[in-house]
Amino acid sequence: MAGFSADPDGVVQRLRDGMASGVLSFPLTSFTEDGDLDPESYRTYLAGRLDTAPGAVFPACGTGEFSALDEDEYRAIVTATVEVADGRMPVVAGTGYGWAQALRFARIAEEAGADALLVLPHYLVEAPEAGLVEQLRRIAAGTRLPLVAYQRGPVAFTPEGLRAVAAVPGVIGLKDGHGDLDRLQRLTLAAPDGFLFFNGAATAEIQARAYATVGVPAYSSAVHAFAPEIAGAFFTALRAGDEATVNKLLRDFYVPLVELRDKVPGYAVSLVKAAARLRGLPVGPVRAPLTDPGPADLSALERILDTGLALVGAARRPAAVIL
Repeated sequence: MAGFSADPDGVVQRLRDGMASGVLSFPLTSFTEDGDLDPESYRTYLAGRLDTAPGAVFPACGTGEFSALDEDEYRAIVTATVEVADGRMPVVAGTGYGWAQALRFARIAEEAGADALLVLPHYLVEAPEAGLVEQLRRIAAGTRLPLVAYQRGPVAFTPEGLRAVAAVPGVIGLKDGHGDLDRLQRLTLAAPDGFLFFNGAATAEIQARAYATVGVPAYSSAVHAFAPEIAGAFFTALRAGDEATVNKLLRDFYVPLVELRDKVPGYAVSLVKAAARLRGLPVGPVRAPLTDPGPADLSALERILDTGLALVGAARRPAAVIL
C-alpha cells in the first residue's frame, strides 16, 4: 500500500488544497548581527509572511539555513512557526543528514507540533538508489509525521525508485529540485494516484510554466520570503493565464534576479536574506559558510527589487514591518 494512502490527520489533503491555493513559503531564519538565533525577530518576520496566506510553510529548510542550526535552535524555530501559523496552513519542517540524525530533528518537530517533514538531501556521501529508499524507510519508521522526499544534488530517483519511495508508509510526496522535466514526467507517470509533487527548483517561478506541463503546477517560492507581493502577483497571473503579466515579471524581475543569484555559490539564500534586509525585515545576516553579498551585488539586488515592487505597485517598506 502506498505511503500516502493513510492520512488520518488530513495532512495530505491540507497540503493538496494549499498547493492549489498559493505558493509554498520557505521562510528565512533570523539571526542577530553576532550570528545568534533571534527567535522574537523571527516571529515578527514570519507573521508578515503568513498573513499573505501561502499554501503551506516550510521552516528550517534550505532557505531557512537548516544546516546551520543546532537542535535547540531548530526546536525554537519550528515551535515558533507552529504557534504563528496557528493552524491556518500546514507546517512542514525540514530534516536531514543521515537517518539517525534526521530522526532526532523529526522527533523535535513532532513535539513542536509540525504537520509533516521535508527530508533534505543527505550530506556528502554518494549513495545508490536502494540506499536512498532505505534512508526514507528508516526515517518514516521512526516518526509519526508524513514525509516529503526532496530530490536535489546527490538524490535523484528513477521511476522504479519512485515507486519504491511511494510504497514506504508515511511518504506522501516529492519535491523536485533538478529541473529535468523528462525525468520528472517519467516520475509523475510512475507514481500512484494522489502522490504529491511540487517544483522546488531555485527561483521556481522561472520554470513554473514548464513544470505545469508535466503535471506539477505547485511550487515553492524563495521570493515569498522577501516580497510576497511579487510572489503573489506572479502566482495569480500564472493561474489566470495572464501571459503578459507573467512574461513582464519574468523578464524584468525574475530573470535578472536569477542571473545575479548564479554569480556566487550560496546566493540562492544570501540574496534572499539581503533582499529581506533591504525591506527592513528583521532577519539579520547569513551564517557561514554562506556569505552576504558585497556592495556591488547589493546595489544590483536593490535595483532588481525596486523594479519588481514597482511592477506590482508595492512599497519598499511594507506597512506591517515592526522593528
